[in-house]
Amino acid sequence: MRQNERPALLTRRQILASSAAMAAAIPFLTKERTAAAAEPRSTELRLTAGSRTLSVNGKPAKVFGLIGPNGNQGITLSPGERFQVDLVNQAGTSTIVHWHGQLPPWKQDGFPWPQTPPIPAGDTQSYDYAPIAGTYWMHSHQGMQEQNLMTAPLIVRSAEDMRADRQEVVLMLHDFSFRTPDELLAGLTKSNGNQSAMPTSGMGSPMNMGSKSMGAMNSGTMGAMNMSPGMAMDLNDVDYDAFLANDRTLADPEVIRTERGGRVRLRLINGASATQFWIDLGALTGTIVAVDGHPVRPVRGTRLPLAMAQRLDVLIDLPGTGAYPIFAQVEGKRARTGTVLAASGAPVSRLAAEAGENAAPVDLSLERRLEAVTPLASRAPDVRHRVILAGAMAPYAWSMNGEYWPNVTPLMVAHGQRVAIEMQNHTMMPHPMHLHGHAFQIVAINGAPLAGAVRDTVLVPPMGSVTIAFDADNPGRWAFHCHNLYHMMTGMMTEVRYPAII
Repeated sequence: MRQNERPALLTRRQILASSAAMAAAIPFLTKERTAAAAEPRSTELRLTAGSRTLSVNGKPAKVFGLIGPNGNQGITLSPGERFQVDLVNQAGTSTIVHWHGQLPPWKQDGFPWPQTPPIPAGDTQSYDYAPIAGTYWMHSHQGMQEQNLMTAPLIVRSAEDMRADRQEVVLMLHDFSFRTPDELLAGLTKSNGNQSAMPTSGMGSPMNMGSKSMGAMNSGTMGAMNMSPGMAMDLNDVDYDAFLANDRTLADPEVIRTERGGRVRLRLINGASATQFWIDLGALTGTIVAVDGHPVRPVRGTRLPLAMAQRLDVLIDLPGTGAYPIFAQVEGKRARTGTVLAASGAPVSRLAAEAGENAAPVDLSLERRLEAVTPLASRAPDVRHRVILAGAMAPYAWSMNGEYWPNVTPLMVAHGQRVAIEMQNHTMMPHPMHLHGHAFQIVAINGAPLAGAVRDTVLVPPMGSVTIAFDADNPGRWAFHCHNLYHMMTGMMTEVRYPAII
């Protein structure tokens, strides 16, 4: 078997078929749990924040990693299993990890509030909460460690997942640069690259606008404030060296072996710091059954938009014994990455690292088709907030309601309220907006009512608006920000805050 090939995981049907099939499954059970090995644990899991070396197009690169108890990136939990995790910091620097999309108490959310400071190098932090099932992920919220791949999948399986006769495939996407995140940010802000000299207040708010050339900026990008109506939106602030799918480029893609005519649940995670993708299933057609971990009524498709930090669960029935590439193409570019689903023994051809033409900007075409299986209960909002997203490429700074993190006025709500937030994007860039600690429903796009999906991250397109609604049932301090790392680092973040009922 080639080094970059992953063997097919046995399905529930095969495991239960015979003792011979069970015996054959033993080598794989140590790598990923199947239905036969899904017994709840009573002891804490160990998650190690550390460093590792990748080969990116033949060149070594030292990056961070979040290594789970089985030696692989991330954690997979069985149905009903608590999130009992000891996070051991062996990264050589302080860190803090956010459990993106999960709904823990706010002091376990993994955000560097004064009450929950980063974990010093060499220390351990313990977490214990009841997770919600679905496809989630984890990433550092300390500085720009996320860009250096301090990220990993967080999969919480449901009882329904375990009953399904499907092979699970996790595909996590990243953007990668051999330059440091400080260098990338310095190019965008024209600063001297010395972020550590700027006040950080935990997350960092580097607003120094120095004189360095904008070497990291895409040469085709224009300042949003200089754009007139009808001009193209801004895309792809950073020129990356590579795009990764499960840590690999298309020069050496991961090949995931399936059974003939296999049935797959593809868990897609966009862990990129500043890149949005179109998922291209090629000859395959998929059925979307969940977004951001939350079930939706089935939607069929072959080309699917995936904004930063969003996830898609897609069911795919493979038609035969061939090899089927799954591409992720960068919006506005020909560049792409991906992986291959291939039946046992099927030959795999070399894949081009570029598509035939540039991809369109990621849009809300899919969002308008989605409908939550379990929507919010029908109820009028008790409080409404309007948030204006503003900013420009020159000077490179992004704000919410005219304020730049950390000097912000919190959005105050009360425990038990139904809250609606209308986000109006006054810029020519898209902003994937994420609210910590809550699942919200999309209830309007550009002012048109919608009974949409339940999510934790939604794309607000240039000069457009999206309204979300959620129930204030998880009191505390909650970050609310753009998930483009460089927008967040230059100000596009605020806080939703409310105390518990005493």
